[in-house]
Amino acid sequence: MSAKRTETGKRSIVKAITYRGVIICLDFLAIYIFTHKVDVALGFMIVSNIYTTVGYFLHERIWARVRWGAEPTSAA
Repeated sequence: MSAKRTETGKRSIVKAITYRGVIICLDFLAIYIFTHKVDVALGFMIVSNIYTTVGYFLHERIWARVRWGAEPTSAA
């Protein structure tokens, strides 16, 4: 059995940053493939990743408080 763990805000921030790193690269690549323009790809990458990072962090923090679908663990 696993020990009961709660996710801290710090962990959510690190998860959001690492996830965004991957998505930033994929965003740039996809937009560059379609447009063949570095400036367009960079602009899209920067703008979209600012608001989606905030959205992801808020989503994680909200779900960390939702009890639905989570089974309680017994103390070991």
